[in-house]
Amino acid sequence: MTSFPYKAAIREVVETALLTLALFLGVRLTLQNYRVEGFSMEPNLHTGQYILVDKISYRVSEPDRGDVVVIRFPLDPKRDFVKRIIALPGETIEIYDRRVFVDGHPLQEPYIRVPGTYRYEKRQVPENHFYVLGDNRDNSHDSHIWDWLPREYIIGKARLSYWPWQYAGVIDHPDVTLANALTAFVGASSSVAYADGD
Repeated sequence: MTSFPYKAAIREVVETALLTLALFLGVRLTLQNYRVEGFSMEPNLHTGQYILVDKISYRVSEPDRGDVVVIRFPLDPKRDFVKRIIALPGETIEIYDRRVFVDGHPLQEPYIRVPGTYRYEKRQVPENHFYVLGDNRDNSHDSHIWDWLPREYIIGKARLSYWPWQYAGVIDHPDVTLANALTAFVGASSSVAYADGD
């Protein structure tokens, strides 16, 4: 008569459960999925779109201009927002004539469709803070309303969109550059015509 090895079976179940828990926690500490709500990041991120956020990169490197990040909302840290980093600590930021200026140079922003119509007076980003904006400038609750984002409120960098399928792919983080003086002069003297009369 052979007895069932209860101790071995229990041990297998416990080991499997612990390994599963360790893998889950390891993944959760490095990656997290989010569902985009609202249209502040249009035309690049859309309501109902699911994204994966890398929570480890900024532990070994600093956020950079152009990065799409998930943040804790400074006015209510229980809420998470997705925004784009525009200005870095120590830089000056100013917005006028539908252009963003960093350290006096206009920002080249290939990711926005319609520039913001508001004005933001010239100010310097404090140490350990960032200036973030939504890509849908006039429809975004961001730094142009509540100023600086503390560094510790950045959860991670949005890396991948995985649902719905038509938006699946790597999230673009363009190398955003500041225009040189000639471009600034030409851009400042140009007018803009909008087809919809806005």
